[in-house]
Amino acid sequence: MTKERLFSELLGEIEGLVSSQGEGNALLERVCGLLKERVESYDWVGFYLVDVERERELVLGPFAGEPTDHKRIRFGQGICGQAADLLKVFIVADVTKESNYLSCNARVRSEIVIPLFRGETLVGELDIDSHLPDPFDEKDRLFLEKVGALVVPLL
Repeated sequence: MTKERLFSELLGEIEGLVSSQGEGNALLERVCGLLKERVESYDWVGFYLVDVERERELVLGPFAGEPTDHKRIRFGQGICGQAADLLKVFIVADVTKESNYLSCNARVRSEIVIPLFRGETLVGELDIDSHLPDPFDEKDRLFLEKVGALVVPLL
């Protein structure tokens, strides 16, 4: 199956999940699980949410994959913190070449982070790690931005 077809099918499934009116965190966990299970190169999928009680800090939300020690990330710290600070997508083909990378797992080789906005306000991020070098491309970015737009109401 092509990446485009897989992503199209997944978007349909995620739209169905989001419209099911279930509890937000449970639905976000299901989205994470669906992405991790169905996209071969997505080895860890999770949401970091802007902590409204702490200035410029992300807190780990629902995720699928191995547990991480990074429950809180300051803006500017690591790839997720840089994406939050600069309000832009980060695609890192080789995390070993990043001096500001926060290692969650020794097998992680690459990462993509999609900032999530409600209007103009950053509310969280969709973070995906892969054990493969350089698996993320423009198709992944566009797909994950659509996933992000679908789940923002759940945040």
